[in-house]
Amino acid sequence: MTFNLILWRHAEAEEAKAQGRDLPRKLTRKGHKQAKKAAAYLRAKLPADARVFASQATRSQQTADSLGTAYHIMPALNPDIDARSLARILNNLRGHSHVVLVGHQPWLGQLCAFLLNGNWAQQNIWSVKKGAFWWFQVRPEADGSFRAKLKLVMSPADLAD
Repeated sequence: MTFNLILWRHAEAEEAKAQGRDLPRKLTRKGHKQAKKAAAYLRAKLPADARVFASQATRSQQTADSLGTAYHIMPALNPDIDARSLARILNNLRGHSHVVLVGHQPWLGQLCAFLLNGNWAQQNIWSVKKGAFWWFQVRPEADGSFRAKLKLVMSPADLAD
């Protein structure tokens, strides 16, 4: 069954502190504006039953908050995950018409490359701008692979105020 997968990178966040605590980083003022612009566009396009998942990082949750809908926190979307683990997650999302994953580079760029290129080569990390989303139509195959079509790429700079 084909489903829509929206990969949304968190908006601009505070710089990491010297102690290296990454998960508590918050959105900046600019980041809040970016998230609101992207969320306004997505709200107009997403059905009411869209499933939204965010990492445990504060900046990811603040980005998801801007949608104004319920979302689920999924540690498997944290900044340090191995993108290859996401294939299993995609298989578990079958049955939902629209899924939004709010997360981080580099795994977002790796997942974009995988969906369009069909392999997990480490050099295939595509740049996903802060606050941007990539909208795919994904069809899981019986052999565990995926066929994907890129429908839309939007960054906050592309969206009207």
